[in-house]
Amino acid sequence: MELWARIAALLARDGAAALVTVVTADGSTPREAGARMAVGRDGAFSGTIGGGALEWQALALAQSEIAAGEPRARLRTIALGPELGQCCGGRVTVLVETFSAADLPGLAPILAAERAGSFSTMARRDAAGRFVRTLTADDGPDPGAGTARLTADGRLEERFGIARRPLFLFGAGHVGRALVLALAPLPFAVTWIDPRPDAFPGAMPGTVTPVAPAAPEELVAAAPDGTFVLVLTHSHALDFAIVHAALAAGRFPYVGVIGSATKRARFTSRLRAAGVAEDRIAAMICPIGGTRLQSKHPAPIAA
Repeated sequence: MELWARIAALLARDGAAALVTVVTADGSTPREAGARMAVGRDGAFSGTIGGGALEWQALALAQSEIAAGEPRARLRTIALGPELGQCCGGRVTVLVETFSAADLPGLAPILAAERAGSFSTMARRDAAGRFVRTLTADDGPDPGAGTARLTADGRLEERFGIARRPLFLFGAGHVGRALVLALAPLPFAVTWIDPRPDAFPGAMPGTVTPVAPAAPEELVAAAPDGTFVLVLTHSHALDFAIVHAALAAGRFPYVGVIGSATKRARFTSRLRAAGVAEDRIAAMICPIGGTRLQSKHPAPIAA
């Protein structure tokens, strides 16, 4: 569940919730500014600001603020060495905000923005000292990044959600299935392509869209610029057709195909014969993945 949806669920269930945000992180710290946790009245939480002593102290602060019974916003700076006995030596400032059920209607625009994807906000303190967020233009950070920044004049600038990089995964065989699971917690939007509709499992991660076209190689033209292309089909001929189309397009920063050094040599020869430029052929990743894991089981191959 997304962060604000989780907070809304806690408010609907318990009438109270807290949001813990790392707003500054100096030196060696467990997480970066923008790391967040949603915390319930009973101490249940979603998200992480790095675990360990810092997280446990932040959870205690959040529960204490909820127990106070008055929605508010408190900043707390923690020196990890002197205060927590950590070897890291860094310093973090956490913002602990508490909410009540009365805040639910005002969260509607943020909940809608979260359902649509990543978004940015700017917040100022109101007369009660709470941060009031308004949506701002979303100019987009790196994929997967969440940010939080306190400005010199006391504003809080934030980014929420995940900007997912599109990834076209061709092949729903045993390695394809394992790879979909390995990619699930990472910032990718996976289009999973196989001409065999019955090859897909009955359940799959919410970040995956299955497609079963008669000619998978034709879908390459529909991939957005910047898409990662991974090719693991049941057919070497189909693998080649997809790789040829992807490399010839010249729009994709990563084009990888499962296989051996021999397969790479054969594909290289055929791509040259087809007129693909040498720099594009050199960009083909084959074999894909690392070399240290020697297992031929699907999960290690996916890793």
